Amino acid sequence: MPYAREHPGAYPRRVLLAVTGLSPQIVTETLYALAVAPAQGASAFVPSEIHLITTRSGAEKARLALLSDEPGWFHRLCRDYALPPIDFAAGHIHVLTDADGNPLEDIRSPDDNRCAADGITELVRDFTADPDCALHVSIAGGRKTMGFFLGYALSLYGRPQDRLSHVLVAEPFEASSAFYYPTPASHVIELAGGRLADAASAQITLADLPIVSLRHGLPAALLTGHASYNEAVAGARRALAPPQLTIDLAGRRIRAAGKVFALPPAELALLSVFARRALRGEAPLPAPPKDVPDAEWKKRYRIELHWIDGPFRDHEKTEAALKKGMDGGYFSAHLSKLRRIIERQLGAAATPYRISDGGKRPRRYCLALPPSAVGYGEIDAPPPAPTTEATTGEHP
Repeated sequence: MPYAREHPGAYPRRVLLAVTGLSPQIVTETLYALAVAPAQGASAFVPSEIHLITTRSGAEKARLALLSDEPGWFHRLCRDYALPPIDFAAGHIHVLTDADGNPLEDIRSPDDNRCAADGITELVRDFTADPDCALHVSIAGGRKTMGFFLGYALSLYGRPQDRLSHVLVAEPFEASSAFYYPTPASHVIELAGGRLADAASAQITLADLPIVSLRHGLPAALLTGHASYNEAVAGARRALAPPQLTIDLAGRRIRAAGKVFALPPAELALLSVFARRALRGEAPLPAPPKDVPDAEWKKRYRIELHWIDGPFRDHEKTEAALKKGMDGGYFSAHLSKLRRIIERQLGAAATPYRISDGGKRPRRYCLALPPSAVGYGEIDAPPPAPTTEATTGEHP
């Protein structure tokens, strides 16, 4: 069901996700700014659920301060302002873990940072995989690295309905561990140095932080499966980098958008036909006629297959299919398969590496890369394990 992109509060599932350290009041301050006192001109965002990302000690403090019977500041805020039910329980407090699955007490070492980044990225990926969910991310609490990773994860996976913010509390309440939100009635609290102040007079501002969404540049495998922070960042970098194609005919693999992967010989040969033409700056080609064998197409295609597989003594099926020439059916079948493999491997970064038909009639096919972006040679990096489609590409 579609929802208005500019109204996250209209989504049936509305998630507030925050990082916290030893200051759990970030949660109630942000909830107040979102649901009770939104900025002038902004619509209220009342979460249907709240989730926290924190360390072991941070989780304990959040549970005691926010979810206990007393003081139970989350429950107090909901009662004070008659908020609708919000699903927030101890099970929604996500404790970051190390490589062995042990809860992190703090985030100090490079390994701690890597584990924190992966845990945060996985949560954001899961929430943004739900089309009925609008995600609001707060980076006000926790270690600065936690806030950075959470903000960057939203930039990687965020959609139009998702938001990023930082809550600001005016003096003298900003550094007070006794302040949780502006109360509707007078509530005097003690500040540092023994000063007293009325929480009802506190001012809270929510700073909306615009993000540049890189989601469109991530391959489908990173959007639908488990991906580390580094893998997601690498996927976005590939999408944004200038296109560069290297073809390793003997190794039956290519490097495209910085990623190395295998191609079946039939599809690799077809790609190589167009890559050589791009390298030489030659004009686009028409496809072979439908059901009419084309001897010239057969010749250029067999040359590429020879460089990939050597002489044709082992390719009776290919020889039979191309006996009189290549026809349009053979061309279209292998072109479609080539496109599927490249799109699955590269996601949105696949566009420059697709064989284009020109977009108008009569169709003329080419690889629209400049000569400087095409190269041939041995690829040093080992390719990943071939996909099922890539390993079953027998020449028909």
